[in-house]
Amino acid sequence: MRKAGASLDEIKQKILALKGSHVEMNINRGRKKFDSFSGIVKDVYPSVFTVVSTGGAQNIQTFSYYDVLCGNVVFL
Repeated sequence: MRKAGASLDEIKQKILALKGSHVEMNINRGRKKFDSFSGIVKDVYPSVFTVVSTGGAQNIQTFSYYDVLCGNVVFL
């Protein structure tokens, strides 16, 4: 469900400002499964953005801006 307060364009601008920065996120995977993820915002595209893991393995995760808007991805 969409949370009130921010528009999709505002979220895109905030994530664009985070490009190249280290971020920590909590991700709601559904069915009461939550993951913590830390990495660097690598690329920002019109519909999605990618985050590269800073851990041992090079793991790339892709998220949509709507995930942030709905609260499924939360930046810490």
